[in-house]
Amino acid sequence: MFAENFSGVILTGFGTWEIAIVAGVFVLLFGSAKLPKLFNNMGRSVNEFKAGMSTKPEALEDDSKEQAEEKETADV
Repeated sequence: MFAENFSGVILTGFGTWEIAIVAGVFVLLFGSAKLPKLFNNMGRSVNEFKAGMSTKPEALEDDSKEQAEEKETADV
């Protein structure tokens, strides 16, 4: 019975008060000066992750072979 009632709470969206509380916690933890840099870095990370997920595995294998060849020539 509790699980039925509780699952509805989890699936609901965030309200204005919840977003305000989370924003306040971020300001308290990181300070207002560091927040823009933090979110900028998070955005870059997400973009790099998406770019990595969209590359084909064959392209990654070709790049690793090229890097191994470059490393061998540099070692010699």
